Amino acid sequence: MMEHAQEALFRPVRAGNAFEETVERLMQAIRLGVVAPGERLPSERELATRLGVSRVTVREAIRSLQENDYVESRRGRYGGTFVTGQIPEPAPGKEVGDVHDALTVRKVLETGAAEEAAGRSLGPEERRGLRARLEEASTAALADYRRKDSRLHLAIAEATGSASLTAAVADSRMRVNELLDTIPLLEPNLAHSNAQHERIIDSILDGDPAAARREMAEHLDGTASLLRGFLV
Repeated sequence: MMEHAQEALFRPVRAGNAFEETVERLMQAIRLGVVAPGERLPSERELATRLGVSRVTVREAIRSLQENDYVESRRGRYGGTFVTGQIPEPAPGKEVGDVHDALTVRKVLETGAAEEAAGRSLGPEERRGLRARLEEASTAALADYRRKDSRLHLAIAEATGSASLTAAVADSRMRVNELLDTIPLLEPNLAHSNAQHERIIDSILDGDPAAARREMAEHLDGTASLLRGFLV
């Protein structure tokens, strides 16, 4: 039975958010008991083949989980990566429906905001503001990242020229931040997010609504993968 479950979970991930989806699959396997506490995960080579990602991606995902006490590495003849004897418990009070609802609202609002902002003729001050918020997020320290990331996303909403949409995005972001505050910050994800942020802003400033919507959707899907992996 567990072999069939592993086949279902360790299937190829999408290329756009390979690291985040790899973390999600590993966390699902751990939290669903497909790989129980004390048991060994498949090897890096096997995981890379089954998930359709590089071994570097698998290694980064495993390192991130190890740093947060979900797995541990053992050396020697019978070594490998093992699920820890007592994995951290998810934060209480977050129902599956709450997570799904928050992510759905966010995706609808923020993909629409990116598309609308890209369709407007932005003035010099608005363009400088978006670039400034992008720079702040990309250079933020870990302790400040969530705040600077939120400010960038709000700046995109503000660039639509709609106060009502900006208020809705702010409310949505408050809900999402409550969820994000219950999971660890993973540095490979932050580096990937910063690269995605740059593509989103470039699409907006280039006046390409379709690309802005597409890039924002891919970015939000990565965050959703992590939240589902740790909370659902």
